[in-house]
Amino acid sequence: MNREYHRWYSQRLNRDMDVLLYGHSGEPIILVPTSKGRFYQAEDFGLISALSDCIAAGRYVVVCVDSVDEESWYNKDVAPAVRVARHAQWEDYVVNEVVPLARSRSSGGRLTLAGCSLGGFHTYNVGLRHPHVFQRLISMGGKFETEDFLDGHHDEQVYFHTAPQWLPGLHDTARLNALRRVEMTLAVGEHDFCRPSNEHLSKLLWQKDIRNDLSIWNGGTHDWPVWRQMIRQYLPA
Repeated sequence: MNREYHRWYSQRLNRDMDVLLYGHSGEPIILVPTSKGRFYQAEDFGLISALSDCIAAGRYVVVCVDSVDEESWYNKDVAPAVRVARHAQWEDYVVNEVVPLARSRSSGGRLTLAGCSLGGFHTYNVGLRHPHVFQRLISMGGKFETEDFLDGHHDEQVYFHTAPQWLPGLHDTARLNALRRVEMTLAVGEHDFCRPSNEHLSKLLWQKDIRNDLSIWNGGTHDWPVWRQMIRQYLPA
């Protein structure tokens, strides 16, 4: 299986950013780490191993990105508005720097954004805002609200980076039609504390006639063994 390490300076983030790329051809997938996770997390915790035969066979090109969670959502040393602004810079980096890399190294087809836990949050936070960029979203054990990160702060920037807040007020026909073309999976364990958040987001999407697959895994918890099974099911050979 082809494995490549890439590092470049991002003008959007004003720092060096690292990625790992796996595969030589196939559909492009961008995989986001969990809370404060690094670009090598998916390899360390077995997600890449779960897909290794598919990657080696040329089914997927997987790009694992780095996070800036410690500089954004978890950074209690700065004001909440600064935390959200830093996240917005990271989103800009993913869409305008990582996506072109993934596209350039793939064989075409759907561009998937995926992640576990906070990576699932990022998947839908970014993916729903860019339905013309991503064709498939896969969240495994995600939680989609932002209130716990922001000490009660709320402004327009918070609103537009919190899908459960802006979705009910979305009425733009073109944007809704674009979202309806995206393949969406919300997978969560039966006993995962994030289950209510998944059920709520799924309901909000259906209220806008946006098709999504809410999958409750019997006996599942919020942990890596479940996510390894999930990623194999939702990214089949």
